[in-house]
Amino acid sequence: MKTWAMLGVLALSSLGTSAAVAARTMETKFGEVSLPDGQPQRVVTLYEGALDAAIAMGITPLGAVASRGAEGVASYIQPQAEGVQIVGTSRETNLEAVIALQPDLILASSSLPEAQYQLLSSVAPTVVPDVPSFQADSWQQETRLFAQALNRTAQGEQVTNAVAERAAEVKAELVQRVPADQRDAYLMRWMPQGPLVMAPTIFSARILAEAGFDVHDGGLVKEGRPHSSPLSLENLTKADGHWMFLATLNDDGEQALEAAKKSPAFERLDVVQQDRVFPVNGQLWTSASGPLAAQAILQRIEQVMDSTKP
Repeated sequence: MKTWAMLGVLALSSLGTSAAVAARTMETKFGEVSLPDGQPQRVVTLYEGALDAAIAMGITPLGAVASRGAEGVASYIQPQAEGVQIVGTSRETNLEAVIALQPDLILASSSLPEAQYQLLSSVAPTVVPDVPSFQADSWQQETRLFAQALNRTAQGEQVTNAVAERAAEVKAELVQRVPADQRDAYLMRWMPQGPLVMAPTIFSARILAEAGFDVHDGGLVKEGRPHSSPLSLENLTKADGHWMFLATLNDDGEQALEAAKKSPAFERLDVVQQDRVFPVNGQLWTSASGPLAAQAILQRIEQVMDSTKP
């Protein structure tokens, strides 16, 4: 992948490739952005949450970044993202590939560095949310901002409200079936070097909480971090509760998990003995965000609840 510096001139030379005339403005992390009037036709998303939101609102972007630990988009959204070109990863964008798509709108994440924003905004209007990553309503705010950029504000409200309604339904069932002192849950991601406890503030943990679970981190996650340092098997007792949602990102992680399951330390966990460890998709649960991801997580929670019915 070519460096951003090498492609700076190319980016600047592409200024004005969009034929649309700016007629709308909106506030973003890097100030006011002028947007073309009407419906953007050539959208590129550089953030998984932006891809999710766009597709949820009926727009299939031309380009997107690969999901964490994958060469393409996350598996949960692949059927709706057929034909979308990969233009990099969450950590490194292929600017040349973005330019080749001649976008009229680019949607990025709040973590986009300003230097990269300056290059991207010379290619097309670039919308970067000014939303803290670990805020309770981060994904809803991002979805509404992307909806504004896509000129689909009403659809943005519809998809966020649909998640809230479904979460309330799932929570009602959980509250009816599970006593309050038995709703504590941990979200883990198993890596080759050991398990990570995911922060209660990440997207999927927020959805778990909306569905009625009390999500904990055992005091193992530092403030502002998405997960803990890798734990030894002996320290797994610090993340032992009534429910465990366990993710892996790739084959290496799955192999490490299978090996750990054979260890006495893993077998001694109360959550294991109570048969309350549930595998979940690592791309969806520890990398994705957005209304479609929320619906997919809620669907998995419903499956878990159905599997534990007396």
